[in-house]
Amino acid sequence: MSFLTVGHRGVMGVEPENTLRSFVRAEREGLDQIELDLHLSKDGALVVMHDRKVDRTTDGRGPIADMTLDELRELDAGLGERVPVFEEVVDAVGKPIQAEIKDVAAARVLAGVLRERGLLDRVDVLSFHDEALREIRECLPGVRTVLVAEGPMGSEIVTRAQAVGARLVSLSLRRISLALVQECHRAGISVIAWTVNTPADLALVRALGLDGAVTDVPDIKRAVESGN
Repeated sequence: MSFLTVGHRGVMGVEPENTLRSFVRAEREGLDQIELDLHLSKDGALVVMHDRKVDRTTDGRGPIADMTLDELRELDAGLGERVPVFEEVVDAVGKPIQAEIKDVAAARVLAGVLRERGLLDRVDVLSFHDEALREIRECLPGVRTVLVAEGPMGSEIVTRAQAVGARLVSLSLRRISLALVQECHRAGISVIAWTVNTPADLALVRALGLDGAVTDVPDIKRAVESGN
């Protein structure tokens, strides 16, 4: 594949993360794909937010799972933005989406939405949790899965990716070795890294021969395009 730039929670370095404003800005800035995070609300909506609780990114407090969608809609997610649901993001932007799921329950609900709306060609499903990726593949054969990891990494990454059918892994830039990248490539698995926000980060990505970068800022996309 060509070098892939992924907007992390939209472009969270310049806009409130995981908001429609951030996703629309990522698309306008030309990022190739848009990454977002999903949790289930108390009433089963696919809520776009990274943390388990709303405390850090909104003016509310408490776990997402204890709040209905109507209650979540009342919160300010930054600059007056409201907490979106997955379906709204799909409608608001046209770029491919990387949707990160936190658990098996979210995998099942997401599988239903992807099937009903015919989104298999547009949405890749990410997770740190192997069981969540296995679940969505069982619910929706043919879905593209991406294994995410950040701890100490070696050959087990290849084994885990193969077990969940992932042809792409998204790894912490600070944990990747050249040997691991080469092993992934020999197995037919592409490698992208997060989070790549500076020229030094991008230089490391290139030195490692990675296939893409997850970034908080539009500058990385421009640097890739200019060859800097």
